[in-house]
Amino acid sequence: MHKALVVLIAVLFGATAHCETYPSRPITLLVPAAAGGGNDTVARTVAERMSRILGQQIVIENRPGAGGSLAARQVARAEPDGYTIGIGNPATLAIAPAMLPNVGYDPVKDFVPVGMIAASPHIILINNFIPAKTLGEFIALAKAEPGKYTFASGGAGSPAHLGPELLASIAGIKLTHVPYKGTGPAIADLLGGHVSMTYSSLPPALGLVREGKVRPIAIASANRSALLPDVPTASETLAGYESTQRYGIIAPAHTPREIVMRLNAALNEALTSEDVKSRIAADGADTAPSSPEEYAADIAAAAAKWGGVIKQLGLKAE
Repeated sequence: MHKALVVLIAVLFGATAHCETYPSRPITLLVPAAAGGGNDTVARTVAERMSRILGQQIVIENRPGAGGSLAARQVARAEPDGYTIGIGNPATLAIAPAMLPNVGYDPVKDFVPVGMIAASPHIILINNFIPAKTLGEFIALAKAEPGKYTFASGGAGSPAHLGPELLASIAGIKLTHVPYKGTGPAIADLLGGHVSMTYSSLPPALGLVREGKVRPIAIASANRSALLPDVPTASETLAGYESTQRYGIIAPAHTPREIVMRLNAALNEALTSEDVKSRIAADGADTAPSSPEEYAADIAAAAAKWGGVIKQLGLKAE
């Protein structure tokens, strides 16, 4: 009994000492998307500032595929020591678990939320070869030729998959889904005219829109964006329609509370930086500092919304 007590004290002392010295080496931040998309842009912006605050480099590792679930699975299986964390979003924490039968993790039991980073509305883009200037005109074309028009997403089970599916259901049109391993590859094929439409968060889309390389037909937020004030909201054509991409940081379950709060403090401090705020705002997203509990509530709300859409539309993994 005495030996067991000694062992317990040693373990507890070791854990406390580990938390007090954290971080003592670089941290890996897994991004569930290819380089160049909104997840990647936001992750790199905040990681740069957090690295300075924590005194250790945060190394970005892009792990696209399966609606972001590959990266989320890697986070879930990592040691809960704060040295492997991930970007959380509706795809990984709400949509993929509801769509994929063997996603490989439980979004509630296998992660602990660290905090929110930012939120960015989706923008609906079509290629320049399609003779439509507005969402209404595109819907009319799709109604005339059901199934002809395609939409690209960053993978089955991503918001860029579910958003167009919901839009098609409300508008009464048939669109063909073409999944890619990330927003970057999807936009590349949109530019080449290989797909008709895609959803994107604003960060990777703004430059292309301003250069006239793609045509924005609607923004899926409640209000028009100050960055693209001439682009109407989708709800101006389809009442009540809204789709927003939200970004946060998650850690493996059982990560010590002290480490979670150290990361949360560094994240929130980074988000108060005028440089970080301006860079994120320039990409069309709004910073959203939060507590771990507030991010947990946001995840639960997203799961209820998108889980309902998946059930309503009878969507299954492709």
